[in-house]
Amino acid sequence: MDERLRIGGRTRVVAILGDPVAHSLSPALHNAAFSALGLDWVYVAARVPAERLTDAVEGVRGLGLAGVNLTVPHKESAITRLDEVRDDAARTGAVNTVVNHDGRLVGHNTDVEGFRRDLRRLVPEGVEGLPALVVGAGGAARAVVLALVREHVGSLTIAGRTPARARAVAAMAAELGGAPSLEVADLADLTASQVRGAAVLVNATSLGMAGGGQVPAVLVDNVGVDQIVYDVVYGRRPTDLVRACLARGGRAADGKGMLVEQAATAFELWTGHDAPRDVMTDAVGH
Repeated sequence: MDERLRIGGRTRVVAILGDPVAHSLSPALHNAAFSALGLDWVYVAARVPAERLTDAVEGVRGLGLAGVNLTVPHKESAITRLDEVRDDAARTGAVNTVVNHDGRLVGHNTDVEGFRRDLRRLVPEGVEGLPALVVGAGGAARAVVLALVREHVGSLTIAGRTPARARAVAAMAAELGGAPSLEVADLADLTASQVRGAAVLVNATSLGMAGGGQVPAVLVDNVGVDQIVYDVVYGRRPTDLVRACLARGGRAADGKGMLVEQAATAFELWTGHDAPRDVMTDAVGH
């Protein structure tokens, strides 16, 4: 019998809270990791609409869950419901991992280094000095922007569907000593020349995910050779953005590698054990 199915009264429970969440590969990779190490833990997915987030966070305390991951749309709004927010979570204003310390909920952001590590896998020589374009202004975009600042990109343009939110992300980057050049663009007004001029392009939105809407044609039609494209969205097949870039000779990756890297750190925060990254990678088919 599969060890992951032997759930009893002492089983520790962790979960991912989001909306949508049915597509998530997090249960597969974490449960594979728990099984590989013989841990009596289980990971489940829970769809939590935005208006029920407070109830869900209180449920973590009330039910004694070991912790949770947070995904769209909760990474920013969850902060005010937690007892403490540390390190990159405080810097970005976004939380993706919560640890329950005997009823005290502590927020972390493992997305920043998760993205940074997987970007280094895609681009071993680094992206220092390169012009970068980040699409998005939510919690994932904040993590990506902080990682790119740490990688010393030469310039950074943030394109959001809500310009005010994009300006807030740019302000965060500036406070952290961001790229020498910071610009904000309305995603609806993004031009082909802006896309082509970005040596590094990151889609940090849910666009391209099932139910998340289509990636704008201006992006898909203008990525290609001499570009590095990273799409935080992942699925069974490469996303349209990744496929378009690879077809034209560029380098591209979807978010599965970032998923594994951020999950490994979360696993270690919850369990105190070294994460079996190879097992987690195999579980998501990366």
